[in-house]
Amino acid sequence: MRLDAVVFTVAGMAFGVILGWVIGAQQLGRVTSAPAAAPVQQQSAAPAAGQPAGRQAPALDQARVDQLTATVNSDPKNTTALVQLANVYFDAERFTDAIGWYEKALALDPKNADVSTDLGVSYYYTNRTEEALKRFEESLKIDPKHTKTLLNKGIVLAFGKEDLKGAAAEWQKVVDLAPSSPEGVAAKRALEGVAAAVHNNNQAAPNQQ
Repeated sequence: MRLDAVVFTVAGMAFGVILGWVIGAQQLGRVTSAPAAAPVQQQSAAPAAGQPAGRQAPALDQARVDQLTATVNSDPKNTTALVQLANVYFDAERFTDAIGWYEKALALDPKNADVSTDLGVSYYYTNRTEEALKRFEESLKIDPKHTKTLLNKGIVLAFGKEDLKGAAAEWQKVVDLAPSSPEGVAAKRALEGVAAAVHNNNQAAPNQQ
């Protein structure tokens, strides 16, 4: 998935850019079975949760969609094609379309934590925060140490629930599990943002009395 910047902003406190991570569970080193098609016309879409307003979504790779749809039609149980089709829609920020294909893939491969987490992220982007968190819990049942899930669960808790304590707990797990990984570095920066926000709020409190 595309690596976009996510900026935490809670109670007016900017948490900073989280290392170019989209809230989605990016699969690093994702490989597709065919070369990318030529770009098609940019399509407009509502900005996703946590994304800046006044921007257009990336173009949908219609040629790739057509190719993968043909594969799925001829082989409905081809989970690789289903996931790749969902990913194409996700990358174009067509999250409702992505959800349908992720759900089909997960029905065939229910132990796939990556797909489960991407589905949860897509739920969040379509304003289904509770479903996103439930899906992340299912991902963690599959793999309790799935750092992408933990990182994104924290982001959804912070943005969707304004639960900074809960978010920080998830990010600390990521740091403990994989401090040098991209997820670990992102979680460290998020925790630093939480600490800065708490410090600034504590400093401002006496002035409010």
